Amino acid sequence: MIFYSYIFNIISIFDLKMKFIISIVYFGLFSFLFFSCNDFINKKKTISGYSFGTSFLIQYEGKNNNDIIIKNKIDSLFNIINNSFSTYISDSDISKINLGDSLLIVDNHFKKVFLKSYDIWKLSEGYFDPTVGSMVNAYGFGPGKKIKNFSQKQLDSLIKLTGFSKVSLTSKGTIKKKFSNIYLDFNAIGKGYTVDLISELLNSFSIKNFLIEIGGEIIAKGKNPNTGNFWKVAIDNPNQKKNRQFIRTVLLKNKALATSGNYRKFRFDSLTGNKYVHTINPKNGKSFQSKILSVSVIASDCITADAWATALMIMPIELSKSVIESIKDVDAYWVLSNKTGFYEIFSSNWPDS
Repeated sequence: MIFYSYIFNIISIFDLKMKFIISIVYFGLFSFLFFSCNDFINKKKTISGYSFGTSFLIQYEGKNNNDIIIKNKIDSLFNIINNSFSTYISDSDISKINLGDSLLIVDNHFKKVFLKSYDIWKLSEGYFDPTVGSMVNAYGFGPGKKIKNFSQKQLDSLIKLTGFSKVSLTSKGTIKKKFSNIYLDFNAIGKGYTVDLISELLNSFSIKNFLIEIGGEIIAKGKNPNTGNFWKVAIDNPNQKKNRQFIRTVLLKNKALATSGNYRKFRFDSLTGNKYVHTINPKNGKSFQSKILSVSVIASDCITADAWATALMIMPIELSKSVIESIKDVDAYWVLSNKTGFYEIFSSNWPDS
């Protein structure tokens, strides 16, 4: 969906499945519509569609005739990643592992995501945990069976299945689980990883200026070919009511951005009336709206930004600030609620708007 205005153009990306809405904002003159259309079309190429249960948009500066090849390779990447770790595909590698297959040898994509997940699980002190999948299903946010109004005893049994220390990648390339019914879910990191893969693909075609977005996970390289400036993105106000509002814009200078928030994906239990949000604390199994309305993370790659955006939604705010300040090339921006509305917190190197 594209809206043209006198000062700027906004392309709105609606994440239908998981993450928060982010709008890609790029500045251009109104005269562009009348005098520069052909130049624009020749410079900027666009590929858009739907995958991973959400929308995607890829914009790049194209000066060759490889567009069809690039699109086909991107489609192939989506298929490969889905077949590796989509929990919504019954015969994907991760689905087979979740059903107890201990002999399956995973591919390199699975290995990379698994090892990156382990790193962030350790750095986040266990608040980022892909073994939370059983809880995701129980609360009705995954493909598995939802439990209505489950008891503390049922919750305790789910907590026993959670903990990344209970799974390991063997030297043979298989996944070993302490309990056969541990359920892995890489949804909080998979889209970011795929963004990075597409970035590598465009680089292989010597494309230097591009922006890639999948379900709100973004990487921007080089400059917008329409303006010659760095790509500018706007982050939605999580406290908005009806009218669309942006809370902040940021220039992405060869960086990735991911934003996570609970105000758009939640459900109410029909029996109890309780509100459940998709961000679940793996330590206690709780799903509830905290004071943290949204978290945006900027990093050198999107897999890192994606995972940390989820982790920081769950971690206690003081701990999360301390951890982020200790990590090189990772910065975060929190929006928290208070009695009068909201307030903002920035890590020390968060870029100016």
